[in-house]
Amino acid sequence: MSRPRKTIALLAGGGLLLFLAIQLVPYGRDHTNPPVIREATWDSATTQQLVEAACYDCHSNETRRPWYAKVAPASWLLERDIRAGREELNLSEMDREDNEFDKAAETVADGEMPPRRYTLMHEDARLSDSERDALIRGLQQSLPIDRED
Repeated sequence: MSRPRKTIALLAGGGLLLFLAIQLVPYGRDHTNPPVIREATWDSATTQQLVEAACYDCHSNETRRPWYAKVAPASWLLERDIRAGREELNLSEMDREDNEFDKAAETVADGEMPPRRYTLMHEDARLSDSERDALIRGLQQSLPIDRED
């Protein structure tokens, strides 16, 4: 075997061993959703459908995890996003005082949510301009937003 082929074979073998080894890291393996405490009451069925498609996987206790959520390092990234999303806004725990209701419509309007890395893998979360506008209006009408500003 030529020297370049040996190098490529060693690198490929090392990469495979590393990939197999990281599967043993437990972070991101717990795929149980916490219970729903109190759900949001949506102003319309359209708002509910848009929120479920574009927001629920990270901002509720009703996360649907794809097959690759069981494979590291994707499982680590997904779990990090889910934990961070629920920490900011959890639509299954509406009584939580630290929910960032005021920011929800704003982040959708700014194009920050849903994030591009999510919409690349979730076609139903890709919002047209009219869907984005409807979602913003629905969030503003449905969430307990401080309107004193």
